[in-house]
Amino acid sequence: MNLLPTRPVKIGMISLGCAKNLVDAEIMLGDAASRGMEITADASDADVLVVNTCAFIDSAKEESIDAILHAHQQRGLRKKPGQKLIVSGCMAQRFSKDLASDLTEIDAFIGLDQVNRLGEIVEGLLAAASPVHDDAWQPLNLVTRNSTFIPDYDTPRFRLTPSHTAYVKIAEGCNHPCSFCVIPRMRGRHRSRTIASVVAEVRNLVAQGVKEINLISQDTTYFGMDLWEQHANATQPVDSSRGPTLSLLLRELQKIEGDFWIRLLYTHPAHWSAELIRTIAACDKVARYIDMPLQHIHEQMLLGMRRETSRTHIEDLIARLREGIPGLALRTTFIVGFPGETEEHFQSLLDFIASVRFERLGIFTYSREDSSRAAKMPNQVPAKTKQARFRKAMRLQQRIARELALAQVGKTLRVLVEKSQVARAESDAPEVDTQVLLTAPATAGEFATVRITAASDYDLVAELL
Repeated sequence: MNLLPTRPVKIGMISLGCAKNLVDAEIMLGDAASRGMEITADASDADVLVVNTCAFIDSAKEESIDAILHAHQQRGLRKKPGQKLIVSGCMAQRFSKDLASDLTEIDAFIGLDQVNRLGEIVEGLLAAASPVHDDAWQPLNLVTRNSTFIPDYDTPRFRLTPSHTAYVKIAEGCNHPCSFCVIPRMRGRHRSRTIASVVAEVRNLVAQGVKEINLISQDTTYFGMDLWEQHANATQPVDSSRGPTLSLLLRELQKIEGDFWIRLLYTHPAHWSAELIRTIAACDKVARYIDMPLQHIHEQMLLGMRRETSRTHIEDLIARLREGIPGLALRTTFIVGFPGETEEHFQSLLDFIASVRFERLGIFTYSREDSSRAAKMPNQVPAKTKQARFRKAMRLQQRIARELALAQVGKTLRVLVEKSQVARAESDAPEVDTQVLLTAPATAGEFATVRITAASDYDLVAELL
């Protein structure tokens, strides 16, 4: 029986996890829209509902399973048995075989290589006979083992972010061997887009009125390195004449006309160069903001985590970044409770946080990921100890954040207005950092100049100038 409705098919999306996953969701919806399908924010109105999952840590996996089961439950409560339920994203990529046996409520699983084929997959599902979801039912599993897809500048996207900000994925996959992480197994080897592709996409976004371009990948500082061999004979000026680099990309983006920020997210301490620091300092469109997850600082922890950096390297890099880029805001994340972490290791991390005084900082408790190297390590830290260390580290950072925020009172800042009386400074990335609360309404999606009048532990209060 053909279940294709006579009206346009309506697609709903629940996207979980990081900004990289959000871009995948936008690509899926973009493909569906390009085939004449209608995008709806109302799950109850959708003919097909996609749950785009995350599987980075245990809590993310639990959230994803809860979202899947809730979507199925609501399908029953709404008496809409014809609604199709598709699971995509990292959890589907990693666990589709297991989930297909356990979650017979699902109609199909799609992986990272199918994100640009959602429209075609939906048409196939709706054209097929309606399945009977009994104990013998097995969902359609379209997940391919080794992910190779990477978007291009003309890949259709249906943006889910506010009109003034956008994420641009400049590469996919990861080559790092971090022992706590399984992302390379899910997303494959690092593969960069071309500079021309990224520039074309950003130019189009700026023409649409986007004021903030957030460059993302698993490691943005590794951008282009996988293409060096292909560009060994390139005549264009590049780092050490090796090929395309993040420095060259930023200089090309700087040439695009318009008033907008370029923000660097997900950089890795192992791949920073003196040229990249000089480039950021020279490009006024690049925000004075660096997101650089460090994970730990004690040498034994860095070795166990296989982070490819030493404490000396990290301390030297931070000094060079702050000296070379005046006004820089550094954001980082750390993991507490990694296998073998002692009180001495943890105290060294606290001392480092107190000394460096990061403008933005997040703490994760170690999550034991099956099939990761760290999962097999001895001396796993008890959950109670991990939580205690998390709370202690966050109390320290809260005090530092309060002091840094109070130091902003009286200063004049340029902010990007998110909505009427909420804005963000150059030092704040969307969703993860602090806000500037305005005492009077301003135009959303535009830049404004403000004076800071008060501060809380994290957020600032400001008046418009």
